[in-house]
This record gives sequence, structure tokens and C-alpha cells, in this order.
Amino acid sequence: MSRIATRFEQLKGQGRTALIPFVTAGDPGPETTVPLMHAMVAAGADVIELGVPFSDPMADGPVIQRATERALAKGVRLADVLAMVRAFREQDAQTPVVLMGYLNPIEVMGYAAFSEQAQACGVDGALIVDVPPEEGHELVTTMKAHGLDLVYLLAPTSTQDRIRRIGEVASGFVYYVSVKGVTGAGHLDMADVAEHVAAIKAMIPLPVGVGFGIKDAETAARVAQVADAVIVGSAIVSRIESLAASPEQIPAAIADVLASLRSAIDAA
Repeated sequence: MSRIATRFEQLKGQGRTALIPFVTAGDPGPETTVPLMHAMVAAGADVIELGVPFSDPMADGPVIQRATERALAKGVRLADVLAMVRAFREQDAQTPVVLMGYLNPIEVMGYAAFSEQAQACGVDGALIVDVPPEEGHELVTTMKAHGLDLVYLLAPTSTQDRIRRIGEVASGFVYYVSVKGVTGAGHLDMADVAEHVAAIKAMIPLPVGVGFGIKDAETAARVAQVADAVIVGSAIVSRIESLAASPEQIPAAIADVLASLRSAIDAA
């Protein structure tokens, strides 16, 4: 059983909802990422979603776009992100790490090389935004052969056929985009979120995480009542941006943010 599946089984047994924070690897500099990952785990993160910097992050709003630009300006590339995960694994062998990014850097490295290196470094899975299941057979086959989970996005506009197709290839968990638009956009309609999550659960036997639009502890608590995981990105990355000039303060500051989210989720 993968680290991701194991973690969700543990949480299910405890009656708890997962907290999955997103940060961009290398933002605001490469030396910050690994200490930040450890601080997030200590504050209650169950899975870490680690963004791979890419020059054209089409699914991301301005907050995460700027984070990507800061990381790219420091020269952070896919190989550096894998090295960060390897360094994280020196002290943490349990917390699942999912890479989030786009296909181009993986194509440049090569599917086999990426999968082999990701497995060796301790990556557990990847969410590759611009690889629909109809076009990703070679990548899916290669990654799964190396024990890596493939996390897919579902949206409010996803049809039943689309949900079913995703269910045939996804593993680890599925990520429900709770609002129409890019990361950080919109305000949640909880009745709509609950309806869509229930529909997904009826068709896919995997945990369902909800992200895009979770801005504070109150919203996180409401989402925790209907989802298996609460995924928070832009609210965290925005806080990192505010401290970019004082990177030594970032791990403690983000730990405070996550501790608040964790308390609200558990109370829900």
C-alpha cells in the first residue's frame, strides 16, 4: 500500500479529515523549502503538495504564478525539486509528498527517468494538470510501474462520463476543484460542493480532496464536513509572499497558519 493510501486509511480510522497544504518548491528560495515542509508536518499537515515551478502555470492564479516566478528566478528546476524531496526524506519517511505541475519539465527529463528518480527520492505521486487521461497512457503506465500515484482534477463542470474515466486511471486520491477558475479564485458554494463530492464518491472509490477557494479556517472546517481532504494553496503561498524578504520567518509563520486550519478541521 502506498504512503498516500496508508495515510488516508489511518485518518479514516481516526475519523479525521486530511489537511493538504500546497507550496511552490523553491519559493522564495531553495533553502526555505525543506525546513518549511518539516514545519508544516509538525503543524498538522497530512500530505504535502509540492509545486514544480513552470513558466506557464495555466491553472494557477496570480498568487501562485508569482511564487513560480520567484522560484524560477532562483534557478529551481524539476531536478532541484526532486532533490528537496530526497532531503526531506532524510528525516521524514512517512508523510506523503505529491508533486503538482505541468508536463513539459517531465517530458524534457523523460518519463522513465522522471519516474525512476521520483521513486528513488521518495515522491509518492503527481498531479500533472495538462495531461488528460485520454492522452497520458505512456506516462501513467510508467509512473504506476514505479509505484507512483496519479492524482487527477475534477471540476464542477465534469460530466458523469468524465468522472468515470478519471476513476479508471486515478490513484491515491482525486482533487475536486471547488470553483470555476484558477487557484485562489471565487467563493465556495458549500451546497454545491457537497453535492459534487457526493456524486464523485458514488462513482470513484478513492478519497476526495477539495481545493481552490479555501481561504481561511472557517471555510476549511465547512469543507472538512463533506470531503476526505482539505487542500489549501493560495492562502499559504500569499503568506509566504508577504515574508519573501525574511525567509527565515516563513516556516514558523506557515506553521501558525496550518495549526489554525488543523484545529478548525478537527473541530468540524
